[in-house]
Amino acid sequence: MVKKIALIAAAIIGVAVIAVLGMAATKPDQLHVERSALISAPPAKIFPIVNDLHRWTEWSPYEAKDPKMKRTYSGADKGKGAIYGWEGNDEVGSGRMEIAEATEPSKIGINLHFIKPFEGDNLAEFTFVPEGHATKVTWGMTGESPFMCKVMQVFMNMDDMCGNDFAKGLAKLKTVVEKAP
Repeated sequence: MVKKIALIAAAIIGVAVIAVLGMAATKPDQLHVERSALISAPPAKIFPIVNDLHRWTEWSPYEAKDPKMKRTYSGADKGKGAIYGWEGNDEVGSGRMEIAEATEPSKIGINLHFIKPFEGDNLAEFTFVPEGHATKVTWGMTGESPFMCKVMQVFMNMDDMCGNDFAKGLAKLKTVVEKAP
């Protein structure tokens, strides 16, 4: 009787694993997350705050997730070639980012290399588009979605997870920019 129950349990687990792997196989090969906010300022006032990685402590949503995060800066002071490394708790992990493109005042492209909790490379992009007396700031991230990421996406929505962080960061950026003289 115990052997029969064990076989049934093993069969149920096997079917569940196959179902998860099947659902993972249907997930897209590329991950893209994007959020936008309207900030009451011209692009020329917002661009320098994002282009200077030292200033990310003022608005990045990841700062609140680990106030004890270790940061390192190297390369250029700001703009193309500026590098920011971080090592933090389980929520922020560790990694490195480098500004690869800085087209003032309209676009910043950043190469992201995540080390923990999972290794991966992505491209983050900020665009600044004037809209009347305001600027539409868009924060996007694109990258490959290897099979293990697809398995994770069966259980969690990456667009919601990262997108919520982007929305919080843009809201903080809006506050920083609009408070400034």
